[in-house]
Amino acid sequence: MLVRNTAVSTVVFLIGLACLWALVEFAGIDEVIASGIGFALANTLHYTLARTWIFRGTDRKLASGYAFFVLNGLFGLAMTMALMAVLLEYTPINYLIARILVSVIAGLTMFVINAVWNFRRV
Repeated sequence: MLVRNTAVSTVVFLIGLACLWALVEFAGIDEVIASGIGFALANTLHYTLARTWIFRGTDRKLASGYAFFVLNGLFGLAMTMALMAVLLEYTPINYLIARILVSVIAGLTMFVINAVWNFRRV
């Protein structure tokens, strides 16, 4: 499951990163706000793939699974935006590099929560 999650996470993360870049560079949106928008887009796509491929065979109902995934996503969103804000405020790191670093922490945390409590596959 971790390998499948890593593959899906990488693809949706790249989509979210591209969204972040476009929002900052072309729309002039604040980096932290844009990171939240990109995260929300990627997280929604991730649920679809998690349900059908990563955590196949889950006994969690579709609606309750999505609700739990959204709650977990909100936790991940808060973690992502808070860590982005800290890194951008206190380090000279580029916003894209900061987002990549943050994704490792938030992504692994969200995988464990989904695997254990949402899809109950671990």
